[in-house]
Amino acid sequence: MVKFVLPPLDYPFNALEPYIDEETMRIHYTKHHQAYVDHLNEALEKHPRLSNLSLTKMLSNLTIIPKDIRTAVRNNGGGHYNHSLFWKILIPGGSKEPQGKLKQAVDRELNGFEAFSKQFSHAAESQFGSGWAWLVLDRQGRLGVTSMNNQDNPLMVGKYPIFGLDVWEHAYYLKYQNRRPEYIKNSFHLFNWDMISSRYDQAVRTRTIEEPLESQS
Repeated sequence: MVKFVLPPLDYPFNALEPYIDEETMRIHYTKHHQAYVDHLNEALEKHPRLSNLSLTKMLSNLTIIPKDIRTAVRNNGGGHYNHSLFWKILIPGGSKEPQGKLKQAVDRELNGFEAFSKQFSHAAESQFGSGWAWLVLDRQGRLGVTSMNNQDNPLMVGKYPIFGLDVWEHAYYLKYQNRRPEYIKNSFHLFNWDMISSRYDQAVRTRTIEEPLESQS
């Protein structure tokens, strides 16, 4: 049976310092993300017929997942997808702002980058407990900002995840303790707007996102 695997990082664990420290990255990637992959594979072993489905397909259509493993796939499949995307949209040094079509859409639909940054930061700060803040594209092709609990993903509610920020405590607590707003502010120094803009372009063009991040063996 095809198994999901931990995707390789494109940079060393210390590459995102000083904004995300090496120890947090190492634990986050090798312990938390690996656990999501392992538990997802364990759940899917019970239903080998699901091996031909992509993770995107599963998360977009959770009702097709057998009830006995649906919660496990939702939590661990969501965790695998979310983290695989997260590592891709972070880059040492970051890139300052969106460009091209995404910039135009942010200006047109979210009142510009500064207003978007405030709205996104508020969504991340105000997420109660564990979860993620998201920039999404809806079925009508409009941008929006939202937050979701735990490892839930916009695919589960019929929207496209352009990028997300992890606000589980394990993502920041070693360095920032309870200072979530500081972690959120500093994360803007790391966002790879070239990657994010490319995801937006693809989503608008095809109304789907074929994920290169769904590593399987």
